[in-house]
Amino acid sequence: MRVPQVQGPAGEVRSDAQAPGLGGPSGPAWVREACQETSAAFAHCVAEIASGALEFPLPGGGRTPDRFAALTRVAERDLSLVRLVEGHVDAIAILAELEGPAVRPGERWGVWAAEPPGQGLTATRGGHGWVINGLKRYCSGAHSCTHALVTAGAEDGRRLFAVATGGCRPVEGSWQALGMAASDSADVTFTDIPAVPVGDVEAYVNRPGFQHGGIGVAACWYGGARTVARVLAETAGRRGAEPLTDAHLGAVDMRLHAAGAVLSRAAAEIDRDPADEDGTARLRSLRVRGFVESVCADVLTHVGRATGAEPLCHNPSHTRHATDLAVYLRQHHGERSLAELGRLIAEAEHT
Repeated sequence: MRVPQVQGPAGEVRSDAQAPGLGGPSGPAWVREACQETSAAFAHCVAEIASGALEFPLPGGGRTPDRFAALTRVAERDLSLVRLVEGHVDAIAILAELEGPAVRPGERWGVWAAEPPGQGLTATRGGHGWVINGLKRYCSGAHSCTHALVTAGAEDGRRLFAVATGGCRPVEGSWQALGMAASDSADVTFTDIPAVPVGDVEAYVNRPGFQHGGIGVAACWYGGARTVARVLAETAGRRGAEPLTDAHLGAVDMRLHAAGAVLSRAAAEIDRDPADEDGTARLRSLRVRGFVESVCADVLTHVGRATGAEPLCHNPSHTRHATDLAVYLRQHHGERSLAELGRLIAEAEHT
């Protein structure tokens, strides 16, 4: 299978920081600048991944702890950047699991699979293959990804498709959040975009790797919380022995230590049963994501209560990281996921 290439005027495959035809994000100058910086950093990381200088081992291959640790390290640096990097390495894993087209040097992939209520994508098959039409929301890297895996409704059900993004059009102004602004997560319009099917109907969500990948996102949240917590540690160091500040720092350290242990255990369990022969992958994902999300939310609360407004008003790096984390955590489905977890536990108790 071959995915159409995004090409430059002379026919060469483009590998610069912006996919041709997509332009750049609109909005305030600081948003445009942040998106451009993140896009360039994304392109650099992808080049390092292709060269082997930056490793993200495939989940379930015996080195899942290394994969989660690598995601955590990028997240500690920049949450908008890790959102793009995580999408790229997740696409590599999905394509490997579902025997899709290989990712080529210079290609930057996203996974655009959000399915909120309202208009989505439809896929139809004609004499020249599949084409996709409609609107896909929350497409991170809308202006910088050269390719994407997208979910779309077909006549026989929901499918996953590989597309080149050159003919897609981001909807300018469709991402208004200050948090994760540099992730360039715009809505994208598809008009007769050629597509290559990857896997069978519902294969994207039914594979064990879907659950493994969800825990990888939790590793990103965890990395973000670790960076937010550093402001509290620095504040406690400056204040000296101050019981309230120290208590907040102790609470944060305890929670982050537990989250790290939970992620490490999950990685080991994935490597022991990558194909989910025990049928526990969904239960694991719900538990880990729910716990790590709660830890990260607690970290934001403790750091804010302990340090007050000062770092949010005078430390741009901390402000961006805390705001990004608050938005990124909303990728978790909250009480809906907790209810599913509770139902699975209740059903297991009665079998």
